[in-house]
Order: sequence, then structure tokens, then C-alpha cells
Amino acid sequence: MQPYSVLMSVYFREKPEYLKAAVDSMLSQTVRPDELVLVCDGPLTPELDAVIADYPRLNVIRLEKNSGLGAALNEGLRHCRNELVARMDSDDLSLPERCELQLKVFEAQPGLSICSGTLKEFTDDPDEIVGQRTVPEQMDEIVSFSKKRNPFNHPAVMFRKSAVETAGGYNETYHLFEDYYLWIRMLQNGCSGYNIQQPLLKMRVSMDAYERRGGLRYAMDLLRFHSWIRKTHWTTWKDYLTGALPHAAVCVMPKRIRRFIYRFLR
Repeated sequence: MQPYSVLMSVYFREKPEYLKAAVDSMLSQTVRPDELVLVCDGPLTPELDAVIADYPRLNVIRLEKNSGLGAALNEGLRHCRNELVARMDSDDLSLPERCELQLKVFEAQPGLSICSGTLKEFTDDPDEIVGQRTVPEQMDEIVSFSKKRNPFNHPAVMFRKSAVETAGGYNETYHLFEDYYLWIRMLQNGCSGYNIQQPLLKMRVSMDAYERRGGLRYAMDLLRFHSWIRKTHWTTWKDYLTGALPHAAVCVMPKRIRRFIYRFLR
């Protein structure tokens, strides 16, 4: 199969055991990566550095200061030597056949630019699943879905490096929406996507993750982002009123209700 790179970023607040588990899950793929690029987003703790030292074959890129996820991924992408790149977060767990399944999709669809799949969510025990996010499979469904929601699961994407670079890479103009912003620009460039309808990855979610997806500031950032999408004519006022506004309303709901909606009603 076509060789691929893995792109990860880690910063000082990550737990060493989470980083080790994430790296091991990629090195245990049924089709192993050709390289794993790990960007250290600013100085790390001695414990994290000790974990990294256990993997001498990692391509480690160290940034002098914490620059944010988007900037770290852009720097790491420049060091990826393969056209196909699998994203991986430093606290998640890729299922063993994840990358093999994605590589088969790219083989079957030579014009494809991006592929993700279903996520299963857990808090402490990876065997105790607390949620799931499934995204639409085919291109027409993906385009329609993108007008209201993020059409790809970022922690589980594999994409073509050239397509991401042509779209301008990650951009933090809309904080916390870097990936969604990138996917829209790629789709606007004519890139095609596909989502595998089976779990590819187990994503670690803490209880405060649902809190970070809420609040007045988050709601305002969300509306600002969707206003940009509308101004590019990717969406209509109807999409804004039926998608962005209800989502913003969820953001300002009490935490308990918001947690329920994010877990079970999305």
C-alpha cells in the first residue's frame, strides 16, 4: 500500500501515559506508518520527554514556545515526507485497522483528498464508550452536512498533504474551529471526501470537554465562523438560521443539558 505519515502534536499539559498509548496505537497498525512526525508545541515536562526518548524513530520537531494546534500542525506537515498523512491526537487511541481501511479507500478512489470515519468516545476506560460521532459517508451528504456541522472527524482523518497545503493549511482565524475551517476551504477548492461508516478511533473526552464547547464566547465564535461560511456563499441564510443559531443556543444552555445533547443527540 501507499506509504503514509502520521502527524501528531503534544504540549506540556498532556499526560505521559496518554501520549505513550497514542503512539503505540499508531505503531501497532495493521499497515504501519512510514514515519511518525511529532511536534512538541513548546517545552515539555521531563516525563513527556522521557516517553519520547523511548521512541528513537520518531521524527521530533520542537517549537521554542507554545504556538497553538494549528501552527504546530502546519509546521509538522512541512516535515511529512509522504503525500498521505494520518492525523492523530496525543491522547486518543486508533483502532488497529484504522489506517489500512483508509488506505484502501484512497486506493479505490484515486481522486480522494480526505477520509475520516466514526469516532467512539470514552473518559477513563477505553472499553466504556460514552458517546459516538458518525459523519455522512458520500460526497453529496458531506457537502450538505458541512453547511451546518463539521463533516469530518478531525482526530481520525487521513488527507493528501498537497490538498491541505493548496487550501492554505490550518488557520486559527476561528479559534477552536481550525479543522472545520480547513475542510470548508478544501471543499470549496473542489476536494472530494469520504467517511468510513465504522469506528476508526477511540477519542478521550473529559467531563470539562463539554464545558469548553459552551459559553457565550464559544457561541459568539461559532456564529462568527458560520457568518464567514455564509459570506462565501457556501451556505444560505436558511442554513444559518436552522444550523448555526440552534447550535449557538445549545452552547449557552446549562452544562448538564449541553452535555446530554452533545453525547446523545448529535
